[in-house]
Amino acid sequence: MTSRHYEVPPQLEDLLLEFTVNVLVNQPENLATYAADYFTRLSQTSNKYGGVDKRSSVDGHTNNVDVGREDVGACSDQDDSMMSDDEAPPRNCTYRRKSVFAEAYNPEEDDEEAEKAVFPKSDEQRSRLSDAVQAILLFRALDPLQMQEVLDAMFERKVSPGENVIVQGDDGDNFYVIESGEYSIYVQMEGSAEPRKVGTYDNKGSFGELALMYNMPRAATITADSEGSLWAMDRTTFRRIVLKSAFKKRQMYEKLLESVPMLKDLESYERMNLADALVPRAFEDDELIIEQGDEADGMYFVEQGSVRIMRTEPGQEDKQVNVLEVGGYLGELALITKNPRAASAYAQGSVRLAFLDREAFERLLGPCMDVMKRKMENYEEELQKIFGSSVNISDVR
Repeated sequence: MTSRHYEVPPQLEDLLLEFTVNVLVNQPENLATYAADYFTRLSQTSNKYGGVDKRSSVDGHTNNVDVGREDVGACSDQDDSMMSDDEAPPRNCTYRRKSVFAEAYNPEEDDEEAEKAVFPKSDEQRSRLSDAVQAILLFRALDPLQMQEVLDAMFERKVSPGENVIVQGDDGDNFYVIESGEYSIYVQMEGSAEPRKVGTYDNKGSFGELALMYNMPRAATITADSEGSLWAMDRTTFRRIVLKSAFKKRQMYEKLLESVPMLKDLESYERMNLADALVPRAFEDDELIIEQGDEADGMYFVEQGSVRIMRTEPGQEDKQVNVLEVGGYLGELALITKNPRAASAYAQGSVRLAFLDREAFERLLGPCMDVMKRKMENYEEELQKIFGSSVNISDVR
């Protein structure tokens, strides 16, 4: 009989990972109701996870998986478990998954004074590790200090061909980031004599995170096909850094967004989604943030410090247009007009900004579009006063 193969939709792991972190941070009493509300809102406001592709994207690289993301030991279409690709048995099995209970974790009760894991590294090791974690989704929203914690807490593990990195059925101990090497994903199905190969990793990616988030065994075996190098982080440190940072980030950015007048018409859940999408950026005194003429990639909210807005007109010296303080925002007008930046922005002292990329802007700030368009008109009037000539609104940043 011909074996049936399944195609993994693109961004599936990103979608489920974001939902998982939201669940663990918010600790909803009724998970089914929370999930229904979460995915309904996401469907109404985003096409971020739509479309079909022939490849599965895992933390920024292609994972050649020929089966869909599956349940641990379960195969019912009504019984979905949130697993990463290293924990993905085929869906056509016939036995039922046993109940799995999440291990309680409360970010508010986490002891920040607890001793942190630190593994000494040479400059060369630290540089290699820093390169390896750059594209990992889980670390994307960490600030520089938190990233230093990540680098401190990870230790190197060398592997040889044929070595099992994790074994199906074992307790989750470490989260792994691949620096080099090729790895195969195997799942032992009930009633099968041999494990089935369901995917591969090729010199990039990460695995093992969801078994650490939940109190559940590994649902697949990862075997090294070549010599390779991995960076590992233990369960306790992983949960503290990833989950607690997500909790604190949301709290901090929700407070910031409440101070932005433009966002007062957003519903609380819309502000929450916006807070989750923001990424911290830090700049030193007089450092360039936005350059006039560049293509717009996103907008910024001022979290700490102040930002100087400068504009250059042909034949004239640079002139200061505005100074933005905490709660101010910049860069949004180029996203609306879809034109290059028409002004430059510089840090005034040490500055912390919250960055919102173009895709998230279009997905989350629709309700604020009228307010932003009115600001465009005010901005044109200010430029006319400063430069003494008419400025076409389509040129505004």
